Amino acid sequence: MNSIRLRPLSRLFLALFLTVATIGESLAQAVGSAPAVSKEGVAPGATAAATPATAAAPAAGGGDAAAIAAGDALFKGNCAQCHAVNEVVVGPALAGISKRRPMSWIIPWVKNSSKMVASGDEYSVKIFNQYSKQQMPSFQLSDQEITSIVAWVTSQEGKATGPNDNANGTGIKPGEQGPAGGADTAEAGAGKYMNVLLIVLVVVLIVLVVTLVIIANIMKDVLRGRKDLDGRDREILEQRFDFSKIYKSTAVRAIVGVVFVLAVLYESIQGAMGVGLQQGYQPTQPIAFSHKLHAGEHQINCAYCHTSVYKSKSANIPSANICMNCHSQIKTESPEIKKIYRAIERKQPIQWVRIHNLPDLAYFNHSQHTQVGGIECQTCHGPIQNMDVVYQYSPLTMGWCINCHRETPLNTKGNGYYDNLVKLHDKSNGAVPFTVSSNGGTECSKCHY
Repeated sequence: MNSIRLRPLSRLFLALFLTVATIGESLAQAVGSAPAVSKEGVAPGATAAATPATAAAPAAGGGDAAAIAAGDALFKGNCAQCHAVNEVVVGPALAGISKRRPMSWIIPWVKNSSKMVASGDEYSVKIFNQYSKQQMPSFQLSDQEITSIVAWVTSQEGKATGPNDNANGTGIKPGEQGPAGGADTAEAGAGKYMNVLLIVLVVVLIVLVVTLVIIANIMKDVLRGRKDLDGRDREILEQRFDFSKIYKSTAVRAIVGVVFVLAVLYESIQGAMGVGLQQGYQPTQPIAFSHKLHAGEHQINCAYCHTSVYKSKSANIPSANICMNCHSQIKTESPEIKKIYRAIERKQPIQWVRIHNLPDLAYFNHSQHTQVGGIECQTCHGPIQNMDVVYQYSPLTMGWCINCHRETPLNTKGNGYYDNLVKLHDKSNGAVPFTVSSNGGTECSKCHY
């Protein structure tokens, strides 16, 4: 008589599970993960303040490429929120400005328009009244920078889809997809396809498991009806797994105890090391301001609102007056915008909740990193242009800062201060890059003094 054995199904289930997991992992690698924020960051709009106009000032009607490029950056950083070249946004379209008004009028107007209106200048008063008496803010720009902006505006006149025709510096109307948007759409579609495929595979695995369990029960019922089984076969057929033997085992209890103690110890150490860290901190703000809408969709340059980020130790929180540059005309009936109106009427600042906060014992200078170092906002603050509600992206720990100083090379070209230092470094370190650390960026006194 043939002896019949029921093989356990656990190995088969495990093999099926590992197969699905392997396929899922392969698909994830093929599709690719979300791009990480690099040291260079992804700038929402142009980094105008990091590209000062150093080229010779061109004539109003033309100009060399360097001056026009400088004007492009300055326009996006200072003007694009209210003006476009070929269409009216908040303020008038700027096409033909060099023909309508001379530079002797344009320069003082940009620097202090309210002064010109108050002086009774006919054209200034006309513009002021025509655009609902909306006062243009004053800009601390040099004559050369203003001339560069006018040169760039002149170069864009008549273009059907200029880079700033939608007042967002992108040339793409809200809701439209540009080249990068097409890539994002393709990636999103691939990710969605992968998720659907994984769900299908999991469903197939569940169906297979259920089917095998049903087959096993049917086989047991069939075998129980057979009369040619001996005692050993009957014993195997009716055997039940005794779970009590597992948790009553001394070895198992010891292993569980050790694992529990190690887990508690690990969590305690992690908690102690995390005291004072606020990575992921995302408080509710008094006004629902969306960086995704402003810096992402509308491409408003960071320096337009945080005006001191390229020239001061601290990145200032924008005042309500900056908000009013646009929202005195745009979405005036919004409940959130009305909160800004109330703050202005009461002459009280908006009580924004601070998110990024370094301890008093650490010195940090924004302008040193953004203007001199050329570091983008996203390097430290993460993909800020994708955040509806801002949160602390980076840990901002000492180790995190030191690692950045060790890895970030210094741009020493054209700066005579570094000439001898670079020569000494190259002589002693060969091909090793001249980083912030090479210039003493990891010394204690750089940040603690």
